[in-house]
Amino acid sequence: MSEPGLISLDSSTGRMVVAAATLGSGLTMLDGTVVNVALKTIGEDLDASLAQVQWITNGYLLSMASLILLGGALGDRFGRRRVFVIGTMWFALASLLCGLAPTPLVLILARLLQGVGAALLTPGSLAIIQSVFVPADRGRAIGAWSGLGGIAAAVGPFLGGALVQYVSWRWIFLINLPLAVITVLIARRCVPESRDPHVSGRFDVPGAALACVALGGVTWSLIEWGEPSSPYAGLFGLLCGAGFLVVEARGKEPMMPLGLFANRTFSAANAMTFAVYAALGAVLFFLVIQLQTVSGYGALRAGVATLPITVCMLFLASRAGALGTRIGPRLPMTVGPLVMAVGTLLLLAVDSDTHYWRDVFPGITVFGLGLALMVAPLTGTVLAAAPDEHAGIASGVNNAVARAGSLLAVAALPVAVGLSGDEYAVASAFDSAYHRATIVCAVLLAVGGVLSWLTIRNPAGESHLQAS
Repeated sequence: MSEPGLISLDSSTGRMVVAAATLGSGLTMLDGTVVNVALKTIGEDLDASLAQVQWITNGYLLSMASLILLGGALGDRFGRRRVFVIGTMWFALASLLCGLAPTPLVLILARLLQGVGAALLTPGSLAIIQSVFVPADRGRAIGAWSGLGGIAAAVGPFLGGALVQYVSWRWIFLINLPLAVITVLIARRCVPESRDPHVSGRFDVPGAALACVALGGVTWSLIEWGEPSSPYAGLFGLLCGAGFLVVEARGKEPMMPLGLFANRTFSAANAMTFAVYAALGAVLFFLVIQLQTVSGYGALRAGVATLPITVCMLFLASRAGALGTRIGPRLPMTVGPLVMAVGTLLLLAVDSDTHYWRDVFPGITVFGLGLALMVAPLTGTVLAAAPDEHAGIASGVNNAVARAGSLLAVAALPVAVGLSGDEYAVASAFDSAYHRATIVCAVLLAVGGVLSWLTIRNPAGESHLQAS
């Protein structure tokens, strides 16, 4: 029996809700990975520097990470379906501008706008699942969402490679338009509206502004390292970050209630998310460019190389969600990142003499297995640690942490491993940088796994299942 007002995953409405949530979040996941395959071609076509290439990726991540908390709070206040639909439409219009961009600067600005749309729709997709399904079905629903959504992230390099190689890089953005239309139609017709009845219509503009400037200042400092403005931008970003915490602690309607972090599981899961998604973003960024610049792969072949991640997410992510529900999240959240670390180290074999089945397939498959094992239990743990009325905010916090991790990793690692100028297109320079960056990513993933083991606890009554 379904609880009053809630729906079952096995109903036709339940399946359409998952479809809408997956399509919407899949748009952002698709765009987060498809662009990596096209970066080298975009850089050559628009005559972009390494810093501009980084900003094409990081402009999107920056606005998304800094505003995603606001997106979650707006959904809780004004309706999760409403904000989800608005975000999807905004994302589609920004994608059109990306596809028409004539210069690197216009493309970077369009990517910033695209990130705003992603910040509105992404937390809503998870919050809708958490708020409209009966509790018994939420684990399976989240597993289906993460598995199907993970396909979008993994299909990105494949689809992007085909479009870049045979059509134009501009179509990696223009393809979002029909997908967005389908998402909006399903959402408006099938998704029930939900909101937090305990909040007012006000929202935290100062907090959103400080978060954006904080991330922007630190990111600018890392990407423009060595420029006279770099240390000042970094210092200003850190000061704004401190100001953000003060505003959130004292505000009456904070977009990130710091009380959520009083829950040990919520705090630990987000700390683990930061480390793992920093590594995930950097691995995909470096690997796809390594395959094209050093190994001589075309865009399509480089995209197809990551296909095993798609297969792993498709067949295993929902099962991992069910497993996490049955035995508790601690073991999947520990083993998943450690398996990903092993896969990352196997990818050290990718060089100028790469054979796919020997050097790429084993590492990318092991990486995908670990990712599939981890994603759904992690997501379910974060949402379960917060009250249902804060589902949008909890989802927003976790998404913000994940995007901020990727953002800072993509900004910092090229500097840390010695890349600068146009060296992303120079095989010898990028090859040595790739190997150093890959080792750093493996360490971050191992740290995430160990952190989960030390800090995540299973809900009462479940821990005995792990031992059986």
